[in-house]
Amino acid sequence: MLGLWSVLTLTGALYSTWLGYGGRAFAATLTAFAFFFLVMLLFAARGVEDGLASRFGAGSGYLLGTAVFLVYLIYALGTNTFAFTRAAAAAALVFLPLLLAASAERKPPGAWQDFAAILAIWLAVKPLPNRWGWSLSHWLWPYPGGRLSYVFTVLFCVSVALAVFLLLRRVNGVGYSIGWGRHWTFFILASFIVFACIAIPLGQGMHFIEFAPQWSQLRSLPFLSLGIFFFTAWPEELLFRGLLQNMLARASNSDLAGWWTASILFGFSHITNMGFPNWRYVVLASIAGFFYGWTWRKTGSIFASALVHAAVDITWHFFFRTV
Repeated sequence: MLGLWSVLTLTGALYSTWLGYGGRAFAATLTAFAFFFLVMLLFAARGVEDGLASRFGAGSGYLLGTAVFLVYLIYALGTNTFAFTRAAAAAALVFLPLLLAASAERKPPGAWQDFAAILAIWLAVKPLPNRWGWSLSHWLWPYPGGRLSYVFTVLFCVSVALAVFLLLRRVNGVGYSIGWGRHWTFFILASFIVFACIAIPLGQGMHFIEFAPQWSQLRSLPFLSLGIFFFTAWPEELLFRGLLQNMLARASNSDLAGWWTASILFGFSHITNMGFPNWRYVVLASIAGFFYGWTWRKTGSIFASALVHAAVDITWHFFFRTV
C-alpha cells in the first residue's frame, strides 16, 4: 500500500508541476492530498485497523479525526484560503459524526446514530441542487480554482468514515481491504456482464444513453480509470455497501432487506444528477446497486464491488453518451 501510495502521489505531483503549479499553496495542497490518500490506502492493508484499535482503543478514531481536521487547516493556511466559517464547517464534518458514534458506544451496529452519521457524510459529498449555484465542496476547497474540490471532499469524508466506523464503532464486515479471494473473478465478471445486458438495452430504450465510442480519448483511459476507481467507485461502495447495506442488514436482521433497500437508496441518491428529478438515472442506478450489492455479499469486499462499479462507469464514459 505504501508503494502504491508513493507511485500515485509522485505521479500526481509531477503532473501538477508540469502544469505549472508551485510555491507554498501547491506544497500545502500536495501535503493534504498525500495524507488523505495515504489514509484511504493504508486502511485497506491487512492489520492496520486492528493494530491502531488495539493500541489506542476508541481513542484511535478521535486521533484520526483530529489529524484530518489539522490537515485541513494546513491546506487552508497554506493556500491563503483560511476562514473561520470554513474551519468551523470542516470541524463539524469531522466531529459531528464522531460525536454521533460516541453516543452509540454501547449499542450494536445499526443504531440510528450510525445512519445519521452516514447521512451526514453523504450530504457533505453529494452536490445538491440549489438556486444560488452554491457548492459546499468548492467553498471548502477553493484552491486551485475548485478543480480538486470533489476529490478532496471525497478523500476527507472517507477518512472521517474510517475514523467513525472502523476505529470508533469497530463495525465488522465492511470489507475495507484490497485483495483477491476464491471465485472473485467469476462474481465480478458475472455481475458486470449481466448488468450490461440489462442496462444497455434498457438505457437506450429509455433514451438515456446512446452508443457513441470516444476512440480519441482512449489515451487517457489508464489515468481516468484510476480516478474513477479511487474517487468515485471506492468511496461510494464504502458508503452504500460496506456501511449502509451492512447496517441495514443488521438493523433488519435480513441480508436480503439490507441489500434491496441499500440498492434503492443508491438509486435515489442519483436523482439530482443531470437535472432534478432524473428518474431514468434512478432506475438504472438502482439496478446497478443491486449488482454491486450482490458482488459485495458474495465476496465480502468493497474492492470487488468497486471494480464492477468502476468498470460500469468507465464503459459508460468511453463508449456511450448520455442523451
